Amino acid sequence: MKDLLKQTYGFIFEEKLIEEIAEVSLLRDFKEGDTIIDFGDSVRKMPLLITGAIKILREDFDEGELLLYFIEKGDTCAMTMACCMGETKSEIRAVAETNGTVIMIPINKMEEWLGKYKTWRNYVFNSYNNRLKEMLAAIDNLAFMNMDERLLNYLHDKAKINHSNEIHSTHQEIAYDLHTSRVVVSRLLKALENEGKIKLHRASIEFLKG
Repeated sequence: MKDLLKQTYGFIFEEKLIEEIAEVSLLRDFKEGDTIIDFGDSVRKMPLLITGAIKILREDFDEGELLLYFIEKGDTCAMTMACCMGETKSEIRAVAETNGTVIMIPINKMEEWLGKYKTWRNYVFNSYNNRLKEMLAAIDNLAFMNMDERLLNYLHDKAKINHSNEIHSTHQEIAYDLHTSRVVVSRLLKALENEGKIKLHRASIEFLKG
């Protein structure tokens, strides 16, 4: 585990902190589609993402879901940290976007390291700041963007986190993430293809817009 931590967090954390993380944490592999944290879970550990990507979803009043943001290699989830620190139930669902590996850190160590390691404090505060910006962007998308703009941004983010312009998501899966209908997604995807921004294939979507 220590070698994995060094590869991903060696430029962020000092050697002593990496050693402590390796001593007390659990290493967990996940597969695409796995639910890592669910609504209502008691969150006792904080994730540090080593490889892969995870999407963070929020439950709405109609018991649907809304995509808040993605976390990638080197990230953690600010909302999970907040649940850990406040010892509250999870208000998000974390679903694996790709295969990957995560390190789970116990709550008590999170608090201890805030006072012990400046690099840990900086990491936690920066993570809160970055995720807050992403959630504000998600709110702006809902409030000010048309669905076609939201869809294009979504495809851009999917291509980015998967490091590929080939997006292997069904129209229904996209509809779930954007909290709309499959019919709307299919219609807008066809419109985006006509505009030359994407290309639709039988089992994938090719993102063309840079």
